[in-house]
This record gives sequence, structure tokens and C-alpha cells, in this order.
Amino acid sequence: MNENTIAFVRKHRSLFWYTPEEKLNQITPAFLTETILNYGSLDDVRELFHVVGIKKVATIFFNAIKKSKRNNYFPDVENFFTLYFNKYVYGNT
Repeated sequence: MNENTIAFVRKHRSLFWYTPEEKLNQITPAFLTETILNYGSLDDVRELFHVVGIKKVATIFFNAIKKSKRNNYFPDVENFFTLYFNKYVYGNT
């Protein structure tokens, strides 16, 4: 992870309360994306898009939901961001 991502994780430490302090720099982009999309506020999601990049977040999201019928995204979150990314990242309506 780069410095901006580590700073982002530390800023949102309360969302990663179960992750030991020494392992915060080992959080994967997939886990970061999942946590912020599921539990973060709208401002947190916007900041994630800025730090990681909306295209990369969309790629991570779609890879997670396509790999398995079961994933860790809440059904409402999965539905919303599927529609959102299809419209605003990939241009599908």
C-alpha cells in the first residue's frame, strides 16, 4: 500500500477495529474496498475513490462479486454499486 492508502486506513481506524495496529499496513485493496463500501459513509466512499481511483475500486468490486455466488458485500450495497459502476465507470445504462 502507498502512503495515501495507509493514511486513509488510519483515518478510518474505527472501521478496522478488529485489525491489530501492526497489521494495518497489510490491508489489501480488496479488503479496504469491501469495508468502506459496506460500512463507510458517503464521504468515506468518495475519499476511497480519490485515494484508490474509481476504476480500480470498480474492478476490485466486480472481481469480488463475480468470483463466487457468496461474497461479503451486503445485498443492497452490491446492487447499488453494481448499478453505480455500470453507469458512471463503464457507461452502461
